[in-house]
Amino acid sequence: MNTLEVEKERICQISSILYSASQPIRILTHLEWNRDIKQKFFADKCKELPKVSYPTFDPSKTLSLVSEARSLMGNSDIDEWLKRISTKLEHGALMMGSVGTKKFYEFSEALYGKPTNPFTDGKSTPLELANIFDKQISSYASYNFGSPPPMCYLASDIAEQMQAAVTKMFGTDAPKVEVVDELSANALANPKLIRIRRTACFTDLDAQQLINHEAHIHVATSINGLNQPHLKILAAGHPGTTKTQEGLAVFSEYITNSIDLDRLRRLADRIIAIQMSIEGADFLEVYDYFLGRIGNESQAYENTRRVFRGGVLTGGAPFTKDGVYLEGLIRVHNFLKAIAANGRADCLKLLFCGKLDIEDIPVLYKLEEMGLCQPGKYLPPWVEDARYLLAYLTCSEFLNKMDMPKVYSHYDELLHSIPKTFN
Repeated sequence: MNTLEVEKERICQISSILYSASQPIRILTHLEWNRDIKQKFFADKCKELPKVSYPTFDPSKTLSLVSEARSLMGNSDIDEWLKRISTKLEHGALMMGSVGTKKFYEFSEALYGKPTNPFTDGKSTPLELANIFDKQISSYASYNFGSPPPMCYLASDIAEQMQAAVTKMFGTDAPKVEVVDELSANALANPKLIRIRRTACFTDLDAQQLINHEAHIHVATSINGLNQPHLKILAAGHPGTTKTQEGLAVFSEYITNSIDLDRLRRLADRIIAIQMSIEGADFLEVYDYFLGRIGNESQAYENTRRVFRGGVLTGGAPFTKDGVYLEGLIRVHNFLKAIAANGRADCLKLLFCGKLDIEDIPVLYKLEEMGLCQPGKYLPPWVEDARYLLAYLTCSEFLNKMDMPKVYSHYDELLHSIPKTFN
């Protein structure tokens, strides 16, 4: 066996060990709250902190396998990629073993960040973005969008549309779609099953959002990762991939015209609520915040639960994962713009070869050249036919180079001369 073959075998071995290390890490499942907690909260008139207990989690299996994998690593750029994954798996396991404590928040911050962490530009933050979205969306309050009357679509209706969509895209590989009683979100997907929460109330756009988010991204990258014959770790949706995966999923909503202002506000509100908790707000205070925003007690509870699951209900130590949706959207959007600006559309499909982070792309390109990483079989429609995407990114690149304060100044004067009316 020549040197290259020995190296390829070593990389595959480490990948397989890390995949095994990832298997006990089922964060959202571990952090689920049962329905009794919600019923008790409302029975107490929303005046008492929920009493939550979690299963015991032993991180030793993951930590042992990570240690074994590290013993096989060297100092190449591929090894640095594997080391980053090792650290994320380690933190994920330790976070699951620290539920209900401030240590949980420390690991959550290390994995998902926090609202005041800067973007790549070194100055803008997710919290700033959330506040800007909030202010901008509020300014449209009196405007008639031409949307249909508010209506609550049943989970069964959404499931039917979702099943048709995944069957069309994945054929015999399509996951089953089920309506379930308990779930940490309105919908969650894996390669075999998409679950939709029975009690969730869906809007006219929610079906398309879920199809583009859950099916076209999460299911597609999961199946593509499972189809990798050499790099098993690309099938693991570990915390190190969350920002990019959720960013791709929200961008998929955006680029397909499925997203709306309500969705953007929900994502912004999550960031604001996380920051409230970091600064000391307890479950009741954050619940009141959400209730004031949406006026729906049940949904306000669910939104608050997302912030506090696994953390400290008296405040100061939330679960920060929900901050990655908008942060991930910005990261993915900027990376795609860089792809267009650099004439590197050839890197586009590599984003979907499995569960990965944007920063992994150079290494995955090298692994593809070595014959270890295969292109993804399933791509979202906007990548399968990338004409609109690349046209949009090309225009966007030019707009970014314009002196926007000067442009806005010109149109500010024009708009201020027009009486403000809404209809």
